[in-house]
Amino acid sequence: MAVIVMGVSGCGKTSVGEQLATMLRCGFVEGDSLHPPANIAKMSAGVPLDDSDRWPWLDVIGACLAESRSDGETIVISCSALKKVYRDRLRQAAGGHLAFVFLEGSRAVFEARMKNRPGHFMPASLLDSQFAALEPPNDEPGVVTVDVTLSVDAIAAKAFEGLKRFAAGV
Repeated sequence: MAVIVMGVSGCGKTSVGEQLATMLRCGFVEGDSLHPPANIAKMSAGVPLDDSDRWPWLDVIGACLAESRSDGETIVISCSALKKVYRDRLRQAAGGHLAFVFLEGSRAVFEARMKNRPGHFMPASLLDSQFAALEPPNDEPGVVTVDVTLSVDAIAAKAFEGLKRFAAGV
């Protein structure tokens, strides 16, 4: 199984992804660590990424998905995956066998979280651009949506239960 933990910045992709990987007994890849330096510099300067910035990054994530699938390993990767076209590209890279955990919540919750996380390159000022780009994965296959106002443990548990249903074909 391959899983993308997705959502706007500040939703908890890393925390939930790490917890979920532990529950699934698999590796976790922090998608932000796969950004090229130019993307990090751009976001650090408060400039939102555009599609031309995101495509190469998504291709690196897609290569991780394809490698895991080829090796028969389960993997969890954090990735904003804001647009349907991005998710479709990742699905294609994973050979169609890809689940998404969408961490859903309000702008106010995410902004508060972003302002209270030390050392992250993404400033809270870019949150509006994230919401502007977001195409929620409603009615897409293999998506588990979880409300982020729960604890990380509760979010991961709900995601895990949803993924089990997805894996079982329910």
